[in-house]
Amino acid sequence: MNLRLANNSEVAIIWDILQDAIAQRKKDGSDQWQNGYPNKQTIKNDIANSHGYVLVENNIIMAYAAIIFGIEPTYQEITGSWLSEDPYLVVHRVATSEMHKGKGIATKLFILLEGLALSKNTFSIKVDTNFDNKQMLKILEKLNYTFCGTIYVSGAPRMAYQKLL
Repeated sequence: MNLRLANNSEVAIIWDILQDAIAQRKKDGSDQWQNGYPNKQTIKNDIANSHGYVLVENNIIMAYAAIIFGIEPTYQEITGSWLSEDPYLVVHRVATSEMHKGKGIATKLFILLEGLALSKNTFSIKVDTNFDNKQMLKILEKLNYTFCGTIYVSGAPRMAYQKLL
């Protein structure tokens, strides 16, 4: 299993994975990702900016995430406090293929992105999620991310986490 940059020829596959995640969030009763975001253009932008990553095994895309090295504007204001303000990697738009749900794929993605961060001399990861995203909260707890407080995305509160590597 490896984590690599996505390419434009994979947009349709990634979009299918994200649509499954959008449907799952709706089924769970969440309003997360129910307003037209993310969409195909979001994926294209991620890829154009070298932020779109896929988790691949045997040439099959199992998961997608936007992985960004740099400042996340919505993280500038937090009700609470970050563990560190040192350079960090940001994780957004994590989605696992419906065919691979329940196999720990998202957890493996997070483990691999920790290695990616370290390979670029980045020793901190920040991520946020909706208060009702039980699957993501479980992964963050399992991998020892620390709850740092609340940030706001388009006025909506989100739980903010950080892990120092």
